[in-house]
Amino acid sequence: MDWLFEADVLIKLALSAVLGLVIGLERELKRKPVGLKTSLVISIVSCLLTIVSIESAYKSPGSEFVNITMDPLRLAAQIVSGVGFLGAGVILHRSNDSISGLTTAAMIWGAAGIGIVVGAGFFAEAITGLALLIFSVEIIPIIFRVFGPSGLQRKALFIKMTIKNKDNLDEVINSIEEEDIVITRLRIKDLKKEAHLLELGVSVYFQRSTTEIYHTISDLPHVDNVEIESL
Repeated sequence: MDWLFEADVLIKLALSAVLGLVIGLERELKRKPVGLKTSLVISIVSCLLTIVSIESAYKSPGSEFVNITMDPLRLAAQIVSGVGFLGAGVILHRSNDSISGLTTAAMIWGAAGIGIVVGAGFFAEAITGLALLIFSVEIIPIIFRVFGPSGLQRKALFIKMTIKNKDNLDEVINSIEEEDIVITRLRIKDLKKEAHLLELGVSVYFQRSTTEIYHTISDLPHVDNVEIESL
């Protein structure tokens, strides 16, 4: 009956909206480029296109008289590749050669996938997939930070500082390493008036705040200006 079909479609769209809302809320709370509205649109439209793709295959003219030879998910298959353009838009290559936005891009892909699964009628699988997705993004990193290898218990920072005398560069670098700050990348650039710009990629224990690192470095001798960025 038509009203049963319409109810089934409404249930699928509503569920995809709720699941997409959860993904968007997780990104929104972290102030990422993709938030509630974007995730809702991706999830709902992916679900809708999946429903249309399946129903059009079985309701195409003459389908009741001949065997169906077309793929009922042919339209939904294009969602996975098409949503990649949205994901590419949130991946940023920063001036310090670091890459950000990969998790957000993956969450966009995940929102589309959840919409497709719901649209295909696999409700339990969609809810389970979402639960595992949120668990992987939110809980597992915390577990590894507390109980994982020492390398996973550290966070990355990018530090810029100005040093007037180049003869003091080694002294400043050694002082930084003595503060349990591991230097992973180093760049030195000459500035005007015989000043020197020291750019460092470092890793520190995740419980140490960025402000603590800032005060530690700014108090070092021969350091004039300090700029710190979390990666």
